[in-house]
Amino acid sequence: MFENFEQVEAFIASRKSLGMKPGLDRVKALLSLVNNPEKRMRAIHVAGTNGKGSTIQFLKDALKAEGYQVGVFTSPSMTGVTGHIVLNDSNIPEKTFLELLNAIHPAIMQLDRQSQAPTEFEIITVLAFMYFSNNTDIALIEAGMGGRGDTTNVFSPILSIITNVARDHTAFLGDTTAEIAYQKAGIIKKHAPVISGHMDKEALHVIEKEARLHESQFYQLGRDFSYTDPEKNQAIQKFSWHRDNDYSASIAIRMQGEHQIKNASIAYMALIQLNDLGYVLDLKRATIAIENTQVPGRFEVIQRDPVIIIDGAHNPAGIQGFIETVEENYQAKERHLLFAAFKDKELETMLNQLSTHFSSITLTSFDHPRAAQADALYQATKAVEKKICNDWEEAIKKMLEHKNHYYFITGSLNFIASVRKYVKQ
Repeated sequence: MFENFEQVEAFIASRKSLGMKPGLDRVKALLSLVNNPEKRMRAIHVAGTNGKGSTIQFLKDALKAEGYQVGVFTSPSMTGVTGHIVLNDSNIPEKTFLELLNAIHPAIMQLDRQSQAPTEFEIITVLAFMYFSNNTDIALIEAGMGGRGDTTNVFSPILSIITNVARDHTAFLGDTTAEIAYQKAGIIKKHAPVISGHMDKEALHVIEKEARLHESQFYQLGRDFSYTDPEKNQAIQKFSWHRDNDYSASIAIRMQGEHQIKNASIAYMALIQLNDLGYVLDLKRATIAIENTQVPGRFEVIQRDPVIIIDGAHNPAGIQGFIETVEENYQAKERHLLFAAFKDKELETMLNQLSTHFSSITLTSFDHPRAAQADALYQATKAVEKKICNDWEEAIKKMLEHKNHYYFITGSLNFIASVRKYVKQ
């Protein structure tokens, strides 16, 4: 039995050695041994290559403003192991996490003996479902990778959201957008409405086919709902939201970049669907909440003197959105980039995208078994002004000595989480 949270953290960390293992057999077995909490949970499932976290935060803030108890399951976490499981704006209490882990520990040990050892992510997912089944009116579940074979894909959602489809995790999900879309479409369930963002024709064909197969209504951004007249006013972006030419709303957001307008548009469509499904919502109050949404690690200013901005762009599509937001908001500034990423990402593509947009690029690494080494990143970039700093904390200290520069840090959400914690402390 676990007596303190240090023991809990050590146990969870020990499961990392199991790595990522395909298949849903282990998580389903674990859920069965703890009386299937996922069957008592009302939830929305969110998949997509980028934008999942922001879309979920827009939705969470809107639903919370309506008085609902809202659970959020997300990965990776910016605030330690409890940060994966959030109720409204608060991480699951350490005491509650410990109690839940003690409750399922015998089941974990049973599966270990049966050579079905649950991974770290599978255990945290089951803990989240147990917590949400007893404490939430609605939960927002972010798929970890893909969707069809993702650990979270073990419940029947109220509705499903697929934010977009682009190349990422190609070793696991496939090389084409059609193959990746097939994995994302795995979260679509019988009669549960589906909402998606923009995607290419190949991906769209796959999503539509899956929706028809499950007799699910499908709503796509740009076809069934849309936004027009985006404009930027200082730190606020404003746009008009429309549905089928018979409903419109004026929405403002503090999040930067047009990709965030897309995420907010998808979130608003989800609210419309929830309203149609019988959830009591004041949409005007919801839009006020959406305007105040801020997402840690998504183009977040974590230091103002000098300006340091972090962004969890970790694939080519995310990097493109990051660059567009940098150019739109900091065009006349001297900009410097610190970059670190996982070695299984499309490193050369991402670094080539970044190479001409910054006065200098510093390549670094971080403490994670999947992290690329700084010298490998150095070799992969064509930037003229590039340098290596193996100790990213040292790179941050050097930034703080130059007050007139603008610093940007991106490449991996895990890396961003470490940087955020270090600077905030």
